[in-house]
Amino acid sequence: MKLAVFGLGYVEFTPRREAVARAGLSGRRVLMIVENLPAPFDRRVWQEARTLKAQGAEVTIICPTAPGFEAAHENIDGISIWRHRLPAEASGALGYLREYAVALWRETALAWRIFFTWRFDAMHICNPPDLIFLVALPFKLLGVKVVFDHHDICPELYEAKFGRRDLFWRLLRLAERLTYAVADVAISTNESYRAIALSRGGKRREDVFVVRSGPDLDTLRPAPPNARWRRGKRHLIGYVGVMGDQEGLDLLLQAMAHLVFDLGRTDVFLALAGAGTSLPALKAMTHDLGLDGNVEFLGRISNADLCELLSSADVCVNPDRVNTMNDLSTMNKIMEYMTFAKPVVQFEVREGRVSAGGASLYAHANDAQDFARKIARLLDDPALSAEMGAIGRERVEASLCWRAQVPALVAAYERALCGA
Repeated sequence: MKLAVFGLGYVEFTPRREAVARAGLSGRRVLMIVENLPAPFDRRVWQEARTLKAQGAEVTIICPTAPGFEAAHENIDGISIWRHRLPAEASGALGYLREYAVALWRETALAWRIFFTWRFDAMHICNPPDLIFLVALPFKLLGVKVVFDHHDICPELYEAKFGRRDLFWRLLRLAERLTYAVADVAISTNESYRAIALSRGGKRREDVFVVRSGPDLDTLRPAPPNARWRRGKRHLIGYVGVMGDQEGLDLLLQAMAHLVFDLGRTDVFLALAGAGTSLPALKAMTHDLGLDGNVEFLGRISNADLCELLSSADVCVNPDRVNTMNDLSTMNKIMEYMTFAKPVVQFEVREGRVSAGGASLYAHANDAQDFARKIARLLDDPALSAEMGAIGRERVEASLCWRAQVPALVAAYERALCGA
């Protein structure tokens, strides 16, 4: 068979018929595409890639560059990583369209380049955005199986960011539906996302698998607490995550102001690790609230520093606003906090309670003052904090860690590749 691709002329293509008959994942070739984070920084994608490799598959990843991950191509732990550059991080609808257009073009070019030298059997596409099906569709027509890894519910994410359901929102719903239509198998991060796959996505039950973004207990290990993170204060509150509008960090800063100035807790320090487009505005808000001595934004930190920070914290927080997006989504940070046996404070959201259960206190919806009171309660009751921390660690070890997710991931691939 000959194909004409991107004006490069006709290229000879021979299907890998021997792969179709082979059972299991041994020798299968998987191309993973992720757009919003680089590998191996994206913990979920990296864990999936390493798991597939451990099952005998060969794995290649296409992803963007980022500070600390600038190499166009490298091989880590036997996994080949191809990176492409993106425009500056977008902040508006037109900016997102430009970013997505550039990303799709570069992902497509890399996918074909890889295909003609390393013919993959499956393409694993990760959202956001729900547009990578455009890269996958031509390969599906050539017999490549498509696995859709549903990281975020994009229509709800758009509504949370911009507060409206307009033409772009309707286009996102369409893109989501088309992504599911192209996918042979869908992987959902929780039961709420699985329900979306079955309803909005129109998938059959046997083609949807729940694979949670569980922490890797071999990587996230408790470390000796280090007083340097407290910056001279008695108590340390920890936050790890994206610095974005939808993360509710403005509510967290309001809670800190109430904690420090109204409740008189000048002995607390909030350390926030992570990066994002809202970071400058959050720093300005911190200064305006008079919290410079009680709050510090650390930026992205190493895995070793992350382990030390969370090991040193007294309480960890997840201030995600109560909205449809956050109500249905599982936040990785909660399970990371629980991995380090830390009590959690968050607002009352459905999947947050499913993850944390008794390891968390739940503040009234979007109520910063109640959030502050819940933090103070834990700081004043070390026995309760220790009990909740133990509950969280037990939940992670029993069913939420990455090791517990491996059978579902393997089953999803066996379904896609072997029809099992």
